Amino acid sequence: MTTIVAVPSALPGGLDAVVSDHFGHCDVFTLAAIDDGRIGEVSIIPNPPHQQGGCLGPVNYLAEQGARVLIAGGMGMRPLAGFTDAGIMVMHHGGNQLVSEALAAFAQGQLMRFGDNHTCGGGDGHQH
Repeated sequence: MTTIVAVPSALPGGLDAVVSDHFGHCDVFTLAAIDDGRIGEVSIIPNPPHQQGGCLGPVNYLAEQGARVLIAGGMGMRPLAGFTDAGIMVMHHGGNQLVSEALAAFAQGQLMRFGDNHTCGGGDGHQH
């Protein structure tokens, strides 16, 4: 079964991009189809502006794009709850710096579920 995984990424996005530390402030999202532990089709989509829907704007947008998993380094409690409500499982990137590394770690079952201890206040002064 194919799972669409979203990774907040620095420009230009894609497998060689750096994983953005905070999903809401990323340049783009890299989407990858993971099937049977292998990375398949990869696409890059913009991070929508927060004005419409606030922090939940990107949550809803990723759900519309078919994402079922998000790999992130940091986010606030509100978007984490939003991802849960949207049926999107959030995994912590585990220190992987490149999108390809984070996706490979997910495909191999090496990432932990994102927990309350990973959340931050959000905004420009976020702490991780």
